[in-house]
Amino acid sequence: MLAETVKRLAHDCGFELAGVARAEPLPEAGYYRRWIQAGMAGAMSYLTDRRGEMRADPRSLLASARSIICAGKLYNGPQPYSTCWPDHELAWISRYAWGEDYHPVLRAGLERLAEKLKAIAPQPFEWKISVDTAPLLERAYARRAGLGWIGKNTCLINQQGGSWFFLGELIVSLEIEPDAPPPDRCGSCARCIEACPTRAIVPTGKPEGPAYALDSRLCISYFTIELRGPIPEPHRGGIGHHVFGCDICQDVCPWNRRAPVTAEPAFAASHYAPPLEKLAGLGEEEFRQIFGASPVMRAGHAGFLRNVIVAMGNSRLPKYRQPLEKLAGSPEPVLAEHARWALAQLE
Repeated sequence: MLAETVKRLAHDCGFELAGVARAEPLPEAGYYRRWIQAGMAGAMSYLTDRRGEMRADPRSLLASARSIICAGKLYNGPQPYSTCWPDHELAWISRYAWGEDYHPVLRAGLERLAEKLKAIAPQPFEWKISVDTAPLLERAYARRAGLGWIGKNTCLINQQGGSWFFLGELIVSLEIEPDAPPPDRCGSCARCIEACPTRAIVPTGKPEGPAYALDSRLCISYFTIELRGPIPEPHRGGIGHHVFGCDICQDVCPWNRRAPVTAEPAFAASHYAPPLEKLAGLGEEEFRQIFGASPVMRAGHAGFLRNVIVAMGNSRLPKYRQPLEKLAGSPEPVLAEHARWALAQLE
């Protein structure tokens, strides 16, 4: 089966990017192990337990796998980037979480693709879908499939479309003509490294493999989404007004300067820059009502409030004294401690 045929079908299923890679182990599995050994996964145990080793070979997910169809779906909106948004009374939610949860959207598209392939495949085949929920080095395979190169910020960057893409994979037992990886076009640019407030993009110091890696233990997205419990005090100031995720290293990337805008209704912005004061008063039920269909749910109510508290402290605005004093009396120790820290920032 020709890759061009597969890519045409993927585009018909709503994917702006598509390509094919061989379902085989990659050198990146070794780089990944090295990243884990350096402790850069932080407390994300799902990256370091037995699932971590499964990432070395896609055939651990589908024994008969021969090809991986990699697909990218655009989620960029027309709204300004976080680096152009000076209003610290408003919370910043990462661009990918403004709309609905992307997992079912991509899965539905990949299921449609599997059905289309069944109609033209010369023989029956096995298949499995992954939308960043399975142990698969998806950016590495997307690069092999020609979707883009891995930037210094560790994001997949497409020359025409930038980096605002969700990735999904259809692993199949079919033999499909593979694509080739594009050249790395970051060059000497270091804007993402210089712009990161917490200095999370670090040099690897290794002659083989990527020159830079993302240290999760320093990343704003890690602090505000994955980390449970207190945010280390030395890094709270760098979080700014981010309450869920961070886009800075993508916002400053020159390849996103003219990034296209998605036409997918599910990714229309429902949670763009809400007022911090409103978020600080959300009870758990109201939080679920507002963000129930959004990726923001991953932070949990308590984790989200913790992030809002930090953002209010970083604003230095006296208007937040009253809500922070109320939160300082919370029965949740983490919220109370962060509220006391935030109150101190207002002095």
